[in-house]
Amino acid sequence: MSVWRIAGGNRLEGSIRVQGAKNAVLPMIAASLLTGCETEFLNCPALSDVEAAVDILRYLGCKARQEDDVLNIDSRDLCRSDIPSELMHRMRSSVIFLGPLLARCGEVRASVPGGCELGPRPIDLHLEALRRLGAEVEEREGEIVCRAVKLRGAEISLSLPSVGATENAMLAACAAEGPSVIYNAAREPEIESLQEYLCRLGAKVSGAGTPVVTVNGFHPCGSVGLRVMPDRIAAATLLCCTACVGGDVELQAVCPEHLEPVIVSLAEMGCRIFASGNRLRIISGGRLRAPRAIVTRPYPGFPTDAAPLLMAVSLRAEGSTVFIENIFSSRYRHASELRLLGADISTHGSLALVNGVETLHGARLHSTDLRGGAALVAAALGAEGETEIFDEGHIGRGYSSLDGDLRRLGADIRVE
Repeated sequence: MSVWRIAGGNRLEGSIRVQGAKNAVLPMIAASLLTGCETEFLNCPALSDVEAAVDILRYLGCKARQEDDVLNIDSRDLCRSDIPSELMHRMRSSVIFLGPLLARCGEVRASVPGGCELGPRPIDLHLEALRRLGAEVEEREGEIVCRAVKLRGAEISLSLPSVGATENAMLAACAAEGPSVIYNAAREPEIESLQEYLCRLGAKVSGAGTPVVTVNGFHPCGSVGLRVMPDRIAAATLLCCTACVGGDVELQAVCPEHLEPVIVSLAEMGCRIFASGNRLRIISGGRLRAPRAIVTRPYPGFPTDAAPLLMAVSLRAEGSTVFIENIFSSRYRHASELRLLGADISTHGSLALVNGVETLHGARLHSTDLRGGAALVAAALGAEGETEIFDEGHIGRGYSSLDGDLRRLGADIRVE
């Protein structure tokens, strides 16, 4: 348990480099198991989720070592294909290990994964994709067993553009005989990043970033290097923190095009935002105004992970802001904590309504999940007095040094 102590009111000023993307590096760590090879990931964030993924690699017999933002993996000595429950439960995205282990070993045994409790996130899409490729899948008492003597290329139509299911299908299809085509594939930038890594590993993958992804063949390479793309949600977090308290902040090493829905909403609220190459500057001052409704959708729509952060910005905005959540049924668990700051929020199923108030006051809060915890931090920056946030490791799952970044920009924040 860590305690974040934040004295609100300090404007944020300066320049900060955005960390590497959690949601890009985790599937690539899993993909490193497809063949015995050495991989060097640059700009890899130091996160508890990355640590959990690395621990899975080591359990499987691989070598992995991270120093600063460089992660080196050697998967040549893979010697097993089972993942115990204590490792699977440390992160929800651990399900991504099913595809590459099935592809390389012909069998994988694992428990149902863990992670933030944001509502049901069934893995049936993942398992159905593996079945389409020829795997036999057995589910029993919280355990999943997948087997395949030989995977066969197939057409896979996803009922939803699930990021994880798209990734698992891409990974398993690398070992399939014949071409595979994934329809209604997720279009997130992280899918494009995975495609780039797979191609460097020797796979023939195309179409990432569109609704149709094709995988056709694999000729393994022995050594691969890749720089992890910037984390668009970490960038959105820093933008929203600045909007909450006011300031002038420049983000470096960022992809502005990945943040377009967030940028549009912040601009509607009165923030001035300037993009130049891989830099993004936000200037915020005075009371903001409510934007149009925030409706979460798969990429390129408004990202569900950024919705709690925009909610934090809307707490003191003039007018009323409507949020409609279409991805996770329990996304608003942080709303009751924000009310303790003096926020006026009402929730009804997938709908949340925020009526802006003039002032927020410090309080004792509890982090409910990764992005909800970051939203509490952002809101606390704009509140009067001191806020204490009790966090059971949620925030560290997605941010390598959120408190350090905010301190460098002038925030009065410490973590004990």
